[in-house]
Amino acid sequence: MFITNQFSWIPLFLLLFYFILKAYGWKKGLILVLVVAGLVAFSDQFVNLIKNNVARLRPNNDPTVNELIRILKKPRGYSFVSGHSTTSFAVTTFMILTLRKYYKYPFLLLVWPLLFAYSRIYIGVHFPIDIFMGMLLGITIGLLFYKISVYFLKKVNSN
Repeated sequence: MFITNQFSWIPLFLLLFYFILKAYGWKKGLILVLVVAGLVAFSDQFVNLIKNNVARLRPNNDPTVNELIRILKKPRGYSFVSGHSTTSFAVTTFMILTLRKYYKYPFLLLVWPLLFAYSRIYIGVHFPIDIFMGMLLGITIGLLFYKISVYFLKKVNSN
């Protein structure tokens, strides 16, 4: 349950913000941190829009499968698409693209969203397709926000 709790990842976020500030300096670094905050907010709201329109039951609430799976947590709400998967892959994609010029192994950050995504299936709150589509959506959002950050950083450089 530790892995699936968003608050347990706060030290990782603080470390990532440190890496950004170290690589880009205060001015550009703070812009990138704000872009990440916007990314997380956008991801969360977009996922909720999808969930409320698709309205797919979570495995633990679906009577056709809830007797067949291990249920360790019983959240309410809808399952498709996984918000944890979407947001963690969006942040990771953004971080890998942002830090790849400054650090040797940013792809190792993929361990975080993969563990996070797997934990959501393990505890019985998502179907695998919810996680997979969340991964794809998250990668797309991460790429989009990376492009936005490049635009803002060019504006800062030109001033």
